[in-house]
Amino acid sequence: MMGIWPREMMRNADEEDRAFQELRRKIREAKVLCPAVELLLAGVRFTGRLSVVLQNGQILKSGYEEGYFTRRQDERLVG
Repeated sequence: MMGIWPREMMRNADEEDRAFQELRRKIREAKVLCPAVELLLAGVRFTGRLSVVLQNGQILKSGYEEGYFTRRQDERLVG
């Protein structure tokens, strides 16, 4: 069995740290969804919540809470 050299461990930790920082930046800048999904959400005027549950980088579950309205429903709510 070959051991991991300290230099390799540090390199892996640095790469992991950079990846986590990039993930935090993307979330902070609201760049979590791909453009295709954003277009679909805009197309149906979706205003609900999207949720994604991850474990070890794998999606376990995803879902949404409906909150989208048609233009006619919007007018009834306002008027």
